[in-house]
Amino acid sequence: MAILTDPELEPAHDILVPQDGAGSPFVFNSPHSGRHYPRTFLKASKLDTMTLRRSEDTFVEELFSGVVDFGAPLMHARFPRAFVDVNREAYELDPTMFDGRLPSFANTRSMRVAGGLGTIARIVADGAEIYSTPISVAEGLDRIERYYKPYHRDLRSLVDQALNRFGTAIVIDCHSMPSSRITRENRRRPDFVLGDRYGTSCTSILTDVAQETLQRLGYTVARNKPYAGGFITETYGSPGDGQHALQIEINRSLYMDETRYVRGGGFAWLVADITHVCRRLMSISVEALRPGRAAAE
Repeated sequence: MAILTDPELEPAHDILVPQDGAGSPFVFNSPHSGRHYPRTFLKASKLDTMTLRRSEDTFVEELFSGVVDFGAPLMHARFPRAFVDVNREAYELDPTMFDGRLPSFANTRSMRVAGGLGTIARIVADGAEIYSTPISVAEGLDRIERYYKPYHRDLRSLVDQALNRFGTAIVIDCHSMPSSRITRENRRRPDFVLGDRYGTSCTSILTDVAQETLQRLGYTVARNKPYAGGFITETYGSPGDGQHALQIEINRSLYMDETRYVRGGGFAWLVADITHVCRRLMSISVEALRPGRAAAE
């Protein structure tokens, strides 16, 4: 199959930046909210679009859009997670889903690959197989070159700019999770899950402020369970070097109809609350986040 650039994915990701150029050590990132599905991908999949969308963090970039007014950039993917997942290593690939031999440097044995959710996913969130036939190795590698690597180059650039200007950088990695009703779990899922990789990806000040603010607003909050943070949180979170990363997972039942992928009646209310939480985070003293202070936490 020929590899073509889909005009719907030009650009493949967006970076919203403050107009006044004031800047902030915070970088907000929504890697899984992309909902532009390339035609070639849809043709190769045996699933309909609504089923493919089960892996989406639908509308998350809109929920966090208020941060731009406070001086922070907001980066988000336009391509879907089911197409290529930037919250993975570059080459976490399942050899069983490719027609041909993967390069020797591919990580074919990670837990994420075993679960079907590598850089090129084999399944969507509920376990349904995406492809009717194996895809070519060339196509998989092309997606990584075209979409994955440029995304991380730009994210790293934003982090480096913050580090150079403020002596610290804080990545807030923005996600959403299906509700208990969708996952058919017996126990109700919390409204928010904060993931700091059990205290290793950011200073506790950030997680504490986020949790306390959310709880004051009336939300239920969990830490690290069931989501402690993925590749982005791990890679961009190094408090001893002045780099912090906090993952925020939002229960989709708070803001959308999970079966129809439309905004719910509480959407605007949640946007206001998330904006308030982010403003509180951004009010934390930069001095408390620089390497010396962060390492002492």
